[in-house]
Amino acid sequence: MGELLGYSFFLNALCGVLIIAVAAAMVGTYIVARRLVAISGGVTHACFGGLGLGYYLGISPIAMAGVFAVVSSLGVEWLSSRHRVREDSAIAVVWSLGMAAGVLFVFLTPGYVPELNSFLFGNILNISSGDLWMFGIYTVLLGGFFAWKYREIVTCAFDRDFAKVAGLPVRFITVTMTVMVALCIVLTIRLVGVMLLMSMLSLPQMTAEVFTRRFGGMMWVSVLVSAAGSVGGLALSAYVDVPCSALIVIMLAAMFIGARCGKWGFEKFSRRIRGVRE
Repeated sequence: MGELLGYSFFLNALCGVLIIAVAAAMVGTYIVARRLVAISGGVTHACFGGLGLGYYLGISPIAMAGVFAVVSSLGVEWLSSRHRVREDSAIAVVWSLGMAAGVLFVFLTPGYVPELNSFLFGNILNISSGDLWMFGIYTVLLGGFFAWKYREIVTCAFDRDFAKVAGLPVRFITVTMTVMVALCIVLTIRLVGVMLLMSMLSLPQMTAEVFTRRFGGMMWVSVLVSAAGSVGGLALSAYVDVPCSALIVIMLAAMFIGARCGKWGFEKFSRRIRGVRE
């Protein structure tokens, strides 16, 4: 591991996973609290349409994926709030249209589409210094917004009806967080790819729920779990000829299973001890 730290590409990858772990933990906690984990999958697959359009037009695929992510996430919010379309139905529409558009533009693009696999399955070792600056700026803005509107974010995440009655800026919080979720998805595509992104926004939070149900506690535990799983997967990929993204997901899943089994064993042991005392 010490030798690998001497390579700039590995240092960039390490810094990238740590920054994205923090951002994904904050965004994922909000998504889990609002019970909108499926929206990350819908927006993620909608991004594929932006990637395909970017290749077809010869412009930045990431920039077009960002546009598709923001428009699709706001579209889901608009359909569910203004037209009373069920959120799962709106997500399904966005999911299918994004994938269809992506396939269409990829096949219309002349020749071979470069780096498509890296967007589908992730390639953390390709992260550049420019990507790190982009990740860092986004995470600072996200953290600043959480620090500024933390109480409002928590209230809107758990009970939007109460937040409206209380006079909180529900629309502002919802739209801003929707855009933040979309941007996080676009940036994290470079880490784990379209296919594996949902795990980064749900598994750390599921592990955190084993220990705490409070929003703040879940967020901080998710940061630790996400960082540990990401760094562990990256380090393991240096010795095993397996894509880093797959190992990160496996590490996060293993931590969740270990936490659940540990809690089950502790509760069973505690009940047995209480039974002996009684």
